[in-house]
Amino acid sequence: MPEKPVAPEPPAPDPHDAHDRSAVRTLLRLWPYVRPVRARLFTAAFVAIVASCLSLVIPLVLKWLVDGPVADRDPSGVWLGALYLLLLGIAEAVLFGYRRWLVARPLSGVEARMRADLYGRLQRLPIAFHDRWASGQLLSRGTTDLMLVRMFLAFPLTFLLVNAVTILAGYVLLLAQDWSLGLVLLTPVIPLVVVCSIFEGRYGVVARRAQDQVGDLTTVVEESVLGIRIVKGFGRHRSQATAFRELSGRLRGTELVKARLLALIWAVITFVPELAIGAALVLGTVQVADGDLSAGTLVAFLSTALALRWPVESIGFLLAMSQEAATATERYFEVMDAEEEPDTAPASGGTSAAPDRAAPGTTAGGPGGVRFEGVSFRYPDAPADSPPVLDGIDLHIRPGETLALVGGTGSGKTTLTALVPRLHEASAGRILLDGEDIALMERDRLRSLVSMAFEEPTLFSASVGENVLMGADGTAGEPELRRALGVAQADGFVERLPEAAATQVGEQGLSLSGGQRQRLALARAVVGRPRFLVLDDPLSALDVHTEARVEAALREVLRETTALVVAHRPSTVMLADRVALLSRGRIAAVGTHHELLRSSEEYAWLMSGEGEGGNR
Repeated sequence: MPEKPVAPEPPAPDPHDAHDRSAVRTLLRLWPYVRPVRARLFTAAFVAIVASCLSLVIPLVLKWLVDGPVADRDPSGVWLGALYLLLLGIAEAVLFGYRRWLVARPLSGVEARMRADLYGRLQRLPIAFHDRWASGQLLSRGTTDLMLVRMFLAFPLTFLLVNAVTILAGYVLLLAQDWSLGLVLLTPVIPLVVVCSIFEGRYGVVARRAQDQVGDLTTVVEESVLGIRIVKGFGRHRSQATAFRELSGRLRGTELVKARLLALIWAVITFVPELAIGAALVLGTVQVADGDLSAGTLVAFLSTALALRWPVESIGFLLAMSQEAATATERYFEVMDAEEEPDTAPASGGTSAAPDRAAPGTTAGGPGGVRFEGVSFRYPDAPADSPPVLDGIDLHIRPGETLALVGGTGSGKTTLTALVPRLHEASAGRILLDGEDIALMERDRLRSLVSMAFEEPTLFSASVGENVLMGADGTAGEPELRRALGVAQADGFVERLPEAAATQVGEQGLSLSGGQRQRLALARAVVGRPRFLVLDDPLSALDVHTEARVEAALREVLRETTALVVAHRPSTVMLADRVALLSRGRIAAVGTHHELLRSSEEYAWLMSGEGEGGNR
């Protein structure tokens, strides 16, 4: 394990300068999700505006109280005014509570839909995308970022409008009560607009950095938890803790920058209006003393100004939340905008789709079985001047035949097998299944025809039976499960599990041994009786006795299908009818095991046990 693992920064598909990004344009991309609940959101905004404007009625009641019942020493009038104030306060509280009730359910639904769309998108994105992106970055987009979006829709989105309407209505009242004092309170507007504009740009950059760092931190935590056996086995807990502290310290520093920016904008937005209110108080007091202004009007004026303090002071807080939501939205759509793997490729070179189900051994635009014609492949992230992983592969696996693929480390065996179900797209050439170009087949149909077992088996947090039956099309049941477990020689240890096939295997199946996981992965590959079977060294974790039993059962399965098997040991090679030697991305030789032992020194060396199997 690396001494200091640091998750890579996620690649932005279309990076822009921070000043060129518009938070408004970014947030407008949420409209398709908000549209279905727009009626409740608009109703909630209207209710909040009414509730907020009720607070502006309170100063008018105070003016009536001071200039009327208080000046006339009328106790009953004072009590009536107090009742009015109480009713206004209750109405305001009820309306704000009703607003929250209106938005709670629909916005949780918006978040759920966005999360479901993100998950679905991740399933459709190509393997190359997942190779580039750290898992923690994707997790943070589906959790923290969507929480920020929901919070924005619930609070800042509404209250930026509510506060703007309240401030506008409040200033109309202020000017109506006394235009000279109203103009005094208008003086902070221009400096506040300038300060808020500067703050918005700077805070957006820091918010993006913080959210990316949260993704990096999530990646390190996830890797440390999933690799806990390695961490403990090699005693790397201290170096892992050091790496975590460094990333955590970096995030803390960014959060402190955010806090300083927020404190600064809050201080400015609080201080400047307070100066204006103080100046208005002095000027109003002089006017009252001169008899140019009633005491009730001054009280109402100052009460209105104080009622506007929260709408004004909250601007910084609302802008900060809006910037974080814009950044979260941008990060969300970075994934949603990533190009999906095409379902089918456009026909080229005169290739045409074959009938939907060509029987094995027949031709539908070409010979049956699996045929590689001039297939080359280069990883998308590879340097432009690097040689391709696969270069001009020409290979034919006849219908019903099993072909073993043998090669040294880095020869491209796993890459070649991944091209058959289109986990990667060939850079050049084409692959035919029973004469049909796989590039013209729908992926769902292609992957219903081709089944795979990988060298590194992955199990899910589900039961043994559910993991195995994932390899079928949904019609397989208990008989098919028992047969597949028998082929993989997994029925014995499965029966000994606490709940047999209903036993939950836990995250990634780590409660099972490597050989047990590999056998379950093999059972998953054969449970659906696939027409084409691709096995990437499926027996590497088995002991020789179990391997022999699995091979004996597997021979029966291979008779019913066309198979490509990556092999490193002679015992696995003996399952095949023919063998292809892959060397430096090219097919170096094809023949039977015994033919290649006689004609190929490289093959003989690999099979002698001195060679080293492997792949990318």
